[in-house]
Amino acid sequence: MPNWGGGAKCGACEKTVYHAEEIQCNGRSFHKSCFLCMACRKALDSTTVAAHESEIYCKTCYGRKYGPKGVGFGQGAGCLSTDTGDHLGLNLQQGSPKPARPSTPTNASKFAKKMVDVDKCPRCGKSVYAAEKIMGGGKPWHKMCFRCAICGKSLESTNVTDKDGELYCKVCYAKNFGPKGIGFGGLTQVEKKE
Repeated sequence: MPNWGGGAKCGACEKTVYHAEEIQCNGRSFHKSCFLCMACRKALDSTTVAAHESEIYCKTCYGRKYGPKGVGFGQGAGCLSTDTGDHLGLNLQQGSPKPARPSTPTNASKFAKKMVDVDKCPRCGKSVYAAEKIMGGGKPWHKMCFRCAICGKSLESTNVTDKDGELYCKVCYAKNFGPKGIGFGGLTQVEKKE
């Protein structure tokens, strides 16, 4: 049946979504009022949505259903989460291994490609997204991780130097890796006499 003058179909209610009320996620269109977590029905936006294949969840429900399980996961360090997600209809299977997921997504949408190609921060090892990326030493860094490895001073493009994959402020770099002697690297006349 032709789609006369309308937009795409909503991924939740299957009704026509017109451009003014459209939210796109994972290659699918949704009404603003239908863009809800499939488990807890909480309203979602671009910062709180987590997509899995054709399903959308809030980050909490997504973590309960697809995240790591056991002591210390999901509730903070050292806590055992006993929340199975049953009250949300998540139907988690304890003890049974999950089937291996393919390393490349089956749905090759722009969203899925971006999720796979996320850079890792050399300091903390976590994902660095475009909105928080600062380049230094040819690598992407979080703004909070873009600090001198010795003194911890926040760095900028004007005062950063790198050596062996680590970042340093110019003062610490000069003291530790620069030329040595009187007048170099912080050595003063008083220190020389002692």
